[in-house]
Amino acid sequence: MSRREISAGCVVYRTTEILTEVALIQPRDRKAWALPKGLIEPGEAPQRAAEREAREETGLSGKIVAKIDTIKYSYVAKWEKPPARVFKIVTFYLLRYTSGDSSQHDREVDRVEWFPIDQAILNASYPQEKTIIRKAKKLIQNSREGM
Repeated sequence: MSRREISAGCVVYRTTEILTEVALIQPRDRKAWALPKGLIEPGEAPQRAAEREAREETGLSGKIVAKIDTIKYSYVAKWEKPPARVFKIVTFYLLRYTSGDSSQHDREVDRVEWFPIDQAILNASYPQEKTIIRKAKKLIQNSREGM
């Protein structure tokens, strides 16, 4: 049994004069650090889904400033009977933090932490998400240079 899932997610970031930080989540009962993401609901625009998922999974809101990239991967949903192979497509957006409280995340998430962006790249558990954060770092640097 196999299926396809179309999702959207965000690199939520905030900057000061000297530091750019990224919010990572620790999904429930996993030791992984990941970017917030989730399924796009029927009729929902990918950007809206990305904002909604970021708000639900991190408690944080913001403004989308750019599309970063789309990744594709597959995994086996072992918790399903019978286990299903899932082909997942996730489009990530760069979301500049404007408000919210990371303690207000939903029950799908155990922890939300802000990391300096280079530390976020090191801590991210999935290679493709490390690449997404690296691309986000370049976009943030380019936007600051354009100011």
